[in-house]
Amino acid sequence: MTASELQDLIVSTLLREHGGLRRRWRIVVGPVRLHDLATHAHCNWSLAPSGDYRETDRVERLLDRMRLDHPIVTSG
Repeated sequence: MTASELQDLIVSTLLREHGGLRRRWRIVVGPVRLHDLATHAHCNWSLAPSGDYRETDRVERLLDRMRLDHPIVTSG
């Protein structure tokens, strides 16, 4: 899975589970940051969600699930 595919999956899941607007969730989620596998062997990506506390909490809870299913992503 690529970073952009992961971002799309996260936004789609948030829309399905919590409603709202795709554009807003994309802004809250922000870009997927990739890390070197040499230093992040278990999960090579991260996000820094921004939004109100409810939005950030929803994103963080989803990210815990996503890291289990998609720990390693590629650029793109």
